[in-house]
Amino acid sequence: MKRLIPVTDIHALAAADLVIEAASERLEVKKALFAQLAEVCPPQTLLTTNTSSISITAIAAEIKNPERVAGLHFFNPAPVMKLVEVVSGLATAAEVVEQLCELTLSWGKQPVRCHSTPGFIVNRVARPYYSEAWRALEEQVAAPEVIDAALRDGAGFPMGPLELTDLIGQDVNFAVTCSVFNAFWQERRFLPSLVQQELVIGGRLGKKSGLGVYDWRAEREAVVGLEAVSDSFSPMKVEKKSDGVTEIDDVLLIETQGETAQALAIRLARPVVVIDKMAGKVVTIAAAAVNPDSATRKAIYYLQQQGKTVLQIADYPGMLIWRTVAMIINEALDALQKGVASEQDIDTAMRLGVNYPYGPLAWGAQLGWQRILRLLENLQHHYGEERYRPCSLLRQRALLESGYES
Repeated sequence: MKRLIPVTDIHALAAADLVIEAASERLEVKKALFAQLAEVCPPQTLLTTNTSSISITAIAAEIKNPERVAGLHFFNPAPVMKLVEVVSGLATAAEVVEQLCELTLSWGKQPVRCHSTPGFIVNRVARPYYSEAWRALEEQVAAPEVIDAALRDGAGFPMGPLELTDLIGQDVNFAVTCSVFNAFWQERRFLPSLVQQELVIGGRLGKKSGLGVYDWRAEREAVVGLEAVSDSFSPMKVEKKSDGVTEIDDVLLIETQGETAQALAIRLARPVVVIDKMAGKVVTIAAAAVNPDSATRKAIYYLQQQGKTVLQIADYPGMLIWRTVAMIINEALDALQKGVASEQDIDTAMRLGVNYPYGPLAWGAQLGWQRILRLLENLQHHYGEERYRPCSLLRQRALLESGYES
C-alpha cells in the first residue's frame, strides 16, 4: 500500500506505462473514462480494464489507438487468486496481449488469453453450475442444503452452487446471469432463475444481508444422510451388469443417463434406483415411484454398506451432479468451437478462476464424450427445450470416440 499514490487529476496518469481501470460495470462510464485516458496518455501506454463481462471492443471503439486497449480481468480476492483473463477486443494488437501475459506472469499470476465475447471464459462456462442448481430448486427436487452437499461433497467442487451465490451476493450473481443471457440474445442455456430474482427483489442478497438462500444469522447444520437401513436384507446377491448397472437381488441400481428412474422401471419392468454419476463418499439417489419400498431400501442398504453417505432426491432426469457437469462441459466445448480461447486456457481458467476439481474439457475426455452426449440428448427429449442442446463439437468428439472404440 505504501507504493500507491492517490491522485485526483487524470492528467497525473500521463507518465504511466500501464493503466488498469476498475470503475463501475457500466459501458457508458468506461467509454467516457477511456476517451479521457486516450487523450492524456501517450500512444505507447497500455490501457486495460478489469471488467468481468463488458465488451472490450465496445470500450475501445471510439478512442485513439484502440489497438492498445485490452481486458485484464482479475479474480477476487486478487492477492490470492492466480488467474487473470487477458481479453482481446477486435482492434487489440497481438503484441499488447503478449506484453500483458508476460507482465502478469512476472507478478506471479497465471494469464489465459481469450477474445471479447460475453462472460469471457469463466463467467460464461460457469453459468450452468448456478443455473442447474436453481432449476433443481424451482422443481422442488431437494432442499438447498442437499443440492449443495451433492455438488460439494459428491463431485469435489469447493462450494455448493447455492451457498456460493449467497457468498458472491444474489444481486451480483443474478446481474451477471442476466447480462450474459441478454448478450447472447436470450439463449436458453443462460436463462435466469425466477427464484433468484425473487430473492433479489426481496433484498435477500446472501451473506452480506444476513438472508439469502440460507439464513446466515444462525449457525448452519451439516447435512446428514439417510438413516441407516437395518441389515434385514443380508445376504444379498450383487452382480455388476453392464457399465453403470448393478443388480442387487431384483433391484437395478443404474448410473443416470438422463432418464428418470420411473421411465427406466416401466421400460425394464424392474424396480430401479438411479444414482448420480461421479459420486464420492456422498452419493445421491432417486427411486421410481412404482418401486416397492423394500426395493429402494435395499439399494440404500447396499450403498451404506459400501461406506457411502446416501442422499435421496425426487426422481429427476440427469440427477444433480451429472447434468450440471455435462452442461459445464457442453458450454466449454461451445466456447472452444467458437474460438473464445484455447482448450488449455479454458481448462486452466476454470481450475484457477473458480477452483473446479478438473478443467471441463479434460473432464469430458475422462468421462466420455458419448456418455455426455447421450445424457444431454435424453434431457433435451425429456424437457423439449433448446437449453440442453448438445453443441456440434460434442457430437464430433462423440463420433470420433465411437470410431476409436470400434
